[in-house]
Amino acid sequence: MRAYEIMFILKPDLDEEAVNEVKERLQKVIADFGGEFLEEVSGWGKKRLAYSIQDYTEGVYYLWNFNGTPETVAELDRVIKISDRFLRYIIVRKDEK
Repeated sequence: MRAYEIMFILKPDLDEEAVNEVKERLQKVIADFGGEFLEEVSGWGKKRLAYSIQDYTEGVYYLWNFNGTPETVAELDRVIKISDRFLRYIIVRKDEK
């Protein structure tokens, strides 16, 4: 397995239940595809965006580190693309040291 980092920004007008649903869905995808979290899953909270995205000037930021396979990343990418709750996301493979 390889080390990955996912950063995503959720829409700020989502209620707590919707945010928890999104986080649980992503955690389930990572677990179902054999991934594991490297550290405690946490968020940065609501932050101001550098520029407006879809008429939003704020977003709820999250940064997660996990181990997974390319299939894990492909499924995360698919799940995020079909959701309308994300403003932006990026999944990056960390360099091996």
